[in-house]
Amino acid sequence: MSAAPVARVVRFDSWVNPVFDERLRAEAGIELQVHPMPSSQAAAEAALKGAHVYHVSAAKDEIPPFAFVTPELIAACPTLLCASSTGAGFDPIDVAACTRAGIAVVNQSGGNAVSVAEHTLGLILSVTHRIAESDRRLRTERGFSREDLTGREIAGKTIGLVGIGNIGRRVAALAHAFGLQVLAVDPNLSSDEIRLRGAEPVSLDTLLERSDFVSLHCPRDATTRGMIDAAAFARMKPGSVFISTARGGIHDERGLHQAIVSGRVAGAGLDVWDQEPPPLDHPLLACDTVVATYHTAGVTHEARRNMAAISADQLVRLLRGERPPRLINPEVWPAYVKRFETILQRPVVDHG
Repeated sequence: MSAAPVARVVRFDSWVNPVFDERLRAEAGIELQVHPMPSSQAAAEAALKGAHVYHVSAAKDEIPPFAFVTPELIAACPTLLCASSTGAGFDPIDVAACTRAGIAVVNQSGGNAVSVAEHTLGLILSVTHRIAESDRRLRTERGFSREDLTGREIAGKTIGLVGIGNIGRRVAALAHAFGLQVLAVDPNLSSDEIRLRGAEPVSLDTLLERSDFVSLHCPRDATTRGMIDAAAFARMKPGSVFISTARGGIHDERGLHQAIVSGRVAGAGLDVWDQEPPPLDHPLLACDTVVATYHTAGVTHEARRNMAAISADQLVRLLRGERPPRLINPEVWPAYVKRFETILQRPVVDHG
């Protein structure tokens, strides 16, 4: 009887914490291949030919489009069983196309939740206490008074969380510690579960109307893309602050700029952008009341190590035939099981 094929995990050479490579290379029956970032569609397909797992960067603007998991790439990779995002987001992966092809899609949700939640509160404090604005002016100007930079306290105000998953629930806990009332909307959770996670369940319209801070913690998908548009900003409480550490494209950047210029929205803390980094002449970067970061909410030493560790562990478990804990497309499982057992010639332990 012939031995089962070696399971091949392929990634391109974007930086990941070394614990990912170390864990996979220590596992019998798994071969990790790290290829240079491809310069063409043909190079991407050649590198991934024969791969069983493609561990792909979650940052869409840091890899070329031909390295995305598209129907074209899937067609060129008949043995591909799993597309694994390096982060919580999975923008470069066409989930529907993967599902049609019997390919499991996994992410690393929760691995950077502490870092992103802390960053969220940092953005809120920076906008309201005018920390970044004070820093900029102190480095470049003289002749202004401290009263020119008068800020506001956040205690006693209301924060509305659009999404209260791994990150949102941690933001809720930090918000309570700062004396904030917490509202939340999350279509994936019952009202009772939202309450257990520390928030009052409300509709999106109610959240926009009542919140002093509106903070996004939802994935970008077909249901959320463009969700916070000009009309949504017009419904926000006058003088409120908008925060996003989720994904670019969920909010309308032009609509946000107009809301800030008009005075409807007092300011914003933005870690994510339609294009990352945004162009230097982006109108939001010219607003004194906007605090901008470069999708770094989850970029801490602790989060990077944790994401690498849990992604390696998830892939090891998946290649042993277990059902992965962070499966994005659970409906794929029956088709995936058949393909897994045929291609890798080993049984799946959990048939769902």
